[in-house]
Amino acid sequence: MSQQVLLTPSIITKESLVILENNLVAANRVNRKFENQFVKIGNSLTIRKPNRFTVANGPGLQVQDIAEPSVSITINKQKQVAFQFTSQDLTLTVEEFSERYLKPAMAGMANQIDFDVLQNFSGVSNFVGTPGTTPAFFSTSIQLVGQRQDENAAPQDNRTMVFNPAAYWSISNSLTGSFVMPTAKEALVKGYLATVGNYEVYMDQNIPSVSSYIHISTNALVSNAPASQSGSSISTVGFNSTDVFQIGEVVTFGTVFAINPQNRQSTGSLKNFVITATTQPGAASTAVLSISPAMVTSGPYQNVTNGTVSTASGKVSLVSGFATAASTFVQNLAFTRDAFGLVMVPLEIPQGVDFAARETYRNISMRVIRAYDINNDVFPTRIDTLYGTTVYYDELAVRLGG
Repeated sequence: MSQQVLLTPSIITKESLVILENNLVAANRVNRKFENQFVKIGNSLTIRKPNRFTVANGPGLQVQDIAEPSVSITINKQKQVAFQFTSQDLTLTVEEFSERYLKPAMAGMANQIDFDVLQNFSGVSNFVGTPGTTPAFFSTSIQLVGQRQDENAAPQDNRTMVFNPAAYWSISNSLTGSFVMPTAKEALVKGYLATVGNYEVYMDQNIPSVSSYIHISTNALVSNAPASQSGSSISTVGFNSTDVFQIGEVVTFGTVFAINPQNRQSTGSLKNFVITATTQPGAASTAVLSISPAMVTSGPYQNVTNGTVSTASGKVSLVSGFATAASTFVQNLAFTRDAFGLVMVPLEIPQGVDFAARETYRNISMRVIRAYDINNDVFPTRIDTLYGTTVYYDELAVRLGG
């Protein structure tokens, strides 16, 4: 006969961590390698990105300046689930307690973490697909994002594609009629696409949908003052006073093409830029658009063929939504592991409570605090986690419209 194991905060915490880790989707596919550093240095961290250099000609020494790019991540999201249980519940087995309390609680926690990770879409400038149209075939989904990531020289390993349910099941249905029988069978029987086109394919209900209120005028152009622009602020003219640029919208500028970061040759596609500040044109129909990434026309960090032009070919175009009507658009996401970061760090254990525990499992840290209500013989309990998430490498992610 097995001995009854008393439910302690440590046991509850460990069981909660395992359940939470098994429920995460997007959060398990992003960069988590900087978490240990937060124990020592506080609630923010500046992460250095790799340097880039240009290759020079000839025997003469041509020393290049080193300007290390970096990105900061801030730990600013504390989430918690609270519930209470009775003294009788302490006699439950771990499995029984888990089914009754922990699995529902951790499903909600995992859902919130995944939701926050996927909200990083608004910092991703690369956009493919047709806004308002659910991608239903390989050629209108994985093929498009794969081409864009290859053009951006994204690593071939650790590629992930996350669809909303509509796109996921549409593409699953299309694969059942293909000759890739093992994948097609899984798509039909399990609703799981496995590895398709070098992507681990997942479905997540937290894929964001965004409302677009932009009504970009068809005559909008880059301003001729100055004649050629670059950087993170671009002056434009020809808008209506009702036009609104929202954070997260993606635009292109005519004749400004993307380049491959390795050979610096044009990819043949207009460079995508994401709007970083809400902007509405003034009475003079002008607007200064704040964009990311900054437009760099030369040097090791060059990312475009050239700066903007102020002629009729320098048209400003919205690619992430309809140019003439407000609507809601799904933002499916493809990314490699280093595109986004998630850091989860331990919370302090307070004094003066019934008892508490803190555990870490596969870089997921969680704290459980239990109190006692003597009047009702119940144990109010809260489970907390603390984390931050951000975009590490915008160029390693692609949005797929839906």
